[in-house]
Amino acid sequence: MQAVAASPINVVTDKSKISPQNSADRPFPLEWTRNIGIAAHIDAGKTTTTERILFYSGAVHKMGEVHDGTTVTDWMEQERERGITITAAAISCAWNASCGPWKGIEQRINIIDTPGHVDFTAEVERSLRVLDGAIAVFDAVAGVQPQSETVWRQANKYSVPRLAFINKMDRVGADFHKSINDIRTKLKGNAHALFLPIGAEENFTGMVDLVHMIAYMFDDTKDPLGLEPQTAPIPAGMLAEATSYREKLVEAVADFDDILAEKYLHGHVIDEEHLTLAIRRATISLKFFGVVPGSAFKKKGIQRLLDCVVNYLPSPIDVPPMAGKDSDGNPVEASVDDKGKVAGLVFKLWSDPYFGKLVFYRVYTGQVTKGMMLYNPRTRRRERVSRLGLMRAIDREEIDVAYSGDICALVGVKDVITGDTLCDEDFDIRLEPPSFPEPVISMSIEPNSKADQEKMGTAIQRLVAEDPTLRVKTDQDTGQVILSGMGELHLEIILDRMKREFKVEATSGKPQIAYRETVLGHAEGEGKFIRQSGGKGQYGHVIIKLEPNKKGKGIEVLNETVGGSIPKEFIKPSIDGIMEGTNNGVVAGHPVVDVIVKIVDGTFHDVDSSELAFKMAGIFAFKDAMKKANPILLEPIMGVEVTTPEEYQGDLIGDINRRRGTILGMENKAGACIITANVPLETLFGYVTDIRSLSKGRASAAVTPSHFQQVPHALLQKIVETTTKAPART
Repeated sequence: MQAVAASPINVVTDKSKISPQNSADRPFPLEWTRNIGIAAHIDAGKTTTTERILFYSGAVHKMGEVHDGTTVTDWMEQERERGITITAAAISCAWNASCGPWKGIEQRINIIDTPGHVDFTAEVERSLRVLDGAIAVFDAVAGVQPQSETVWRQANKYSVPRLAFINKMDRVGADFHKSINDIRTKLKGNAHALFLPIGAEENFTGMVDLVHMIAYMFDDTKDPLGLEPQTAPIPAGMLAEATSYREKLVEAVADFDDILAEKYLHGHVIDEEHLTLAIRRATISLKFFGVVPGSAFKKKGIQRLLDCVVNYLPSPIDVPPMAGKDSDGNPVEASVDDKGKVAGLVFKLWSDPYFGKLVFYRVYTGQVTKGMMLYNPRTRRRERVSRLGLMRAIDREEIDVAYSGDICALVGVKDVITGDTLCDEDFDIRLEPPSFPEPVISMSIEPNSKADQEKMGTAIQRLVAEDPTLRVKTDQDTGQVILSGMGELHLEIILDRMKREFKVEATSGKPQIAYRETVLGHAEGEGKFIRQSGGKGQYGHVIIKLEPNKKGKGIEVLNETVGGSIPKEFIKPSIDGIMEGTNNGVVAGHPVVDVIVKIVDGTFHDVDSSELAFKMAGIFAFKDAMKKANPILLEPIMGVEVTTPEEYQGDLIGDINRRRGTILGMENKAGACIITANVPLETLFGYVTDIRSLSKGRASAAVTPSHFQQVPHALLQKIVETTTKAPART
C-alpha cells in the first residue's frame, strides 16, 4: 500500500469562514452545495429514490409513486402513462446530515433525475456533463445491467465522482455483496461497503454504519413512512463481520490519506471524522466508490444515502476547474468564483407553454443576473437574459441572480443550441460541450393535411433543438421528411409529443436502419470538374489517397500537397467537397465512417479555377477512390441481455440464433438465466413482444447499442435493394 499526500478538503462549518469565491449574497455557500444526478438501468428505481429524497428532505409533503403516476420529476404525460423517465428533470432540496463534519448544517442539494432507457441516453449524457457528483442506482437482484455499464462509462468520461446505491434490498434474490462484486468485475470500480444490510429480502430490517459502527433499525409497523429509523448497537451476530468490513474500508481509503495510512499501519484507532474525510477524498479522486444498501420503495436507507451525499460527494469548489479553449485553440479554465467573469454551458433546451424557450444552463464562474447580456462565441452574438429561474421539475422559481455552481433556466436567450458556451464578451472561452451518439434508426413521417404540414415544420424545429440525438432531413427522391433517432421508443415518443403538444396529425412509415459505409483497402482517386461554355469556365482537379481509419475515429482529411499544386485558397473547398462526398457512400448511399483521406496532388487553372470547381472535384475524387478501396456496408449491432426462467432458455437462445445473433455468455442469478448476446438491429424490431410470447410473459430484455459490423455478403444485395428503394433511407 502506497499512501499519497492528502489533498485539501473544504470542510467549512461556520458561514463566516467560507472561501472568498463566495458572494456575500448567496443563500448557500459553495461548500454547502451539491449538484448530483441519479442514473441507472431502466427500472432500477431512480425516480422512486428521487421521490423519497424529496420527501425526507421536506421538498414535498407526499411521496409520489411511479405506478400511480404521481411523481414530481416524471411530470410529462407520456412518463406518467408509461411509468418511465423520458426527460431529465432538475429539482432542489435541503438536507441536514445526521453525522459527519457537516452534522446539523443545512446543505443545498440540486438533483437531476435521468432516464434509464437507452433510447434517451442523451439526457444522461448532457446531465452528467454539468454535474459534480452522481448516485448510481443498482437493482440488488440484477446487479450491474447493460445500461448500468453505459451510465458508468458516461460518468467516467466526464470524471464524475459517484456513490453506488444498491436498491431493492427487500426483493426476493437480493444480494448486496454480489452487487458489489459486479461493480468491481464488470465496471472495474473500486467499490467498498459504507453500510452493511441487516438481513435481506423480507428480513431487510436495518443497516450497519461502518464509519460510526452503529446500527439503524427499521420498523414497518411503528414507523411505516420510515421517518425515524432507530439507532442501536450492532447486533452481536454481525459485530465480527462489521469489524472486518470496516477494516477493509479503512485499508481501501488509506491510499488517499498519508496520516490515516500511518495510523492504520501502526494499529492506531481511526477516528470517525478522519475516516469520513478520507472517504470523501477517495471518492472525489474517482478511484473509490462507496456503496449503500436500501429499498427506496419500502422507504429504507434513503436518509443514510443523503448523509453520504453531503459527506462524500464534492461541492462545486472541490472539483477541478471547467476546461475550455480560447479562440486560438489554447487551453483556458473557468474556475468557480462568484466574483469572476461569467462563463457557463447550455446543456439542454426545452419548450415551455408559459415561458416559451427555456435554456438549461450551468454557471461555472461569475454571476448571471436578470437583464444581463451574455456572449455566445459560436454565433459571435450577444443574448439578453430576460428572466431567470431555478428548476422545480415542471415548476419554475423566478430569481434575480444565479451564482457560480448553480444550475438554472434562462428565458429570452434565442440563438443557442445544446453545448453552447454563454459568457462575458471579454472572457475568451469555449467550454467543452457534451458529445452524443449517432442515431441508429429512421422513419418517414407525412402530415395528414396542409394545416398539419405547416405545424409539423414548427414542431420538428423545436424538437430537434431540444434533442441532440434527433435528426431530420428531407429525402431528395420522395420529398418525405425522415426522422432519425436512438430507437423505436424514442421515435414513438417524438410522434406522440408532436400530436399532444403541437396538435400535428401525421402518418409514420416503417422504421429503417441507419446503416454506415466504410472501406477495407487503400486506393487513389482522381476528381476533375471542367466546364467550358464560352467566357470564363470552371476547372478543378484533385487527387486523393483513401485508407481505413481506426474504428470509431471518424473521418480525417489531411492536406499533403507539396509545391502549391493546389493553391491554398482551394484546399478548404476541396476538403468541403470530400466531406460532402462522405454523406453518401457508393455501396447503398449511406454515410461513410472511419476513413482517412489525404489530398496529395492536383492542378489548377489561373483563370478558370474556382472554389465551386474544387469542391465538385473533391466530391468526384472521393467517390472514385471509395469505389476502388473495397467499400463495405456496416450495420448497427445491439447488445442484448435477456433474463428468463430456465425452462425458456433453449427457446430464447434459438430465437437469438435465428436473428443472426451471437451468444456471448450465460449466467444463473437468483433462479433466473441471464443470456447476453450481440444481435443485428435489423432483426430486433418487435423483439420484446416476441420474447414475452415465447416465455408466456416471464422473460425481459434490455437492448443497448454496441457497435457497427460488416453486413454478411449473403445479405448485402437484399439490404442494398431494400434500403435504396425505401423512402426512409439514411
